[in-house]
Amino acid sequence: MKIAFIVQRYGIDVAGGSEALCRLVAERLVKFHNIEVLTTCAKDYITWKNEYPDGVEEINGVIVRRFKVNKERDIKKFNTFTQKLFHETHTEGDERKWIEDQGPFVPGILEFIQSHINDYDLFVFFTYRYYPSFFGLPLVSKKSILVPTAEDEPTLNLSINKDFFRLPKAMIYLTEEEKHLITGQFKNQSITNDVIGVGITIPLDVEAERFKKKYHISSDFILYIGRIDGNKGCNHLFEYFVKYKNENPSNLKLVLIGKAVMEIPKNPDILHLGFLPDIDKFEGIKAAKILIMPSQFESYSIVLTEAWALGTPTLVNEKCAVLKGHCLRSNAGLYYSDYNEFVECITLLLSNNELRVKLGKNGKAYVEANYNWDRVEEKYLALCEKVQSDN
Repeated sequence: MKIAFIVQRYGIDVAGGSEALCRLVAERLVKFHNIEVLTTCAKDYITWKNEYPDGVEEINGVIVRRFKVNKERDIKKFNTFTQKLFHETHTEGDERKWIEDQGPFVPGILEFIQSHINDYDLFVFFTYRYYPSFFGLPLVSKKSILVPTAEDEPTLNLSINKDFFRLPKAMIYLTEEEKHLITGQFKNQSITNDVIGVGITIPLDVEAERFKKKYHISSDFILYIGRIDGNKGCNHLFEYFVKYKNENPSNLKLVLIGKAVMEIPKNPDILHLGFLPDIDKFEGIKAAKILIMPSQFESYSIVLTEAWALGTPTLVNEKCAVLKGHCLRSNAGLYYSDYNEFVECITLLLSNNELRVKLGKNGKAYVEANYNWDRVEEKYLALCEKVQSDN
């Protein structure tokens, strides 16, 4: 089969959950089918500025077709529009305009899809909330698969989503919680679907001490990996951690890996390392006492399963049903709902090495049973074949 993957950004140096998911799946399925990625020249999701050259390139065996974004996003104007849209009476036209402004505004992808409908057997759209998916999927709905990566967030409640989520020929959910959220809200249970996570591959040569030596970290630390953003819960993470340290003096650090899109408190106990190579990320996870995920809005969380694959226990925001569900099924992590529970969980995990080891073993077993690539590939291939055969 010839399959097009459509995603808003794509590249080895692109940080983002749905973008990483798309790349990982493309690089695995290219062994079985002719996979091409249709994406933009943007690297930054805030402005959608064109940074990659347009045209065709190959990344890890996958053909990537890049299209220029027609206009950059003025994030201040967009945020003002967003506040108005979600808090005031508005029209369906306002919602469609919001998706266009959300971007990346790249009509070239839509034109390419329209003119090459018959050149591809399937079109797989990664994440529902951006322009390429919302306006591209309806053009090829009869041969489309949507991987919504949906979270319980305001965007999901837009009225235009009611019809959109009934268009795909098939749906791929990342967790049972995500499936329950979507089918409960849009009543689209009749659409062919499967729950398929992400396969986890950990390098063989992962050394915790090498990470600590390279980044000059001699004390115990809690690790956060991802976009450093208020929408990811980083504001309350900083507030809680600083308050905890003031009440419980120690050498404990909070280490951050990822791009910052918000101000990070100037505090000697908070270390921001920026965007790191994969091997450094994995070694950081292994060196950490705890991996923390403060986000309230997640559809899967690759880094959570990476932590468990390395035997590192986790602490997550209880308000995120997906993260809490992972912890309950794996028995490999704790969850908190407020500052007092945050303190209790941190204190327990740091003081009880036996518990950390037990949670780490549970996490490894959970990942091995549910997120090995052979199983993930098998499920993707089966769904793709079913959609093609039904056309």
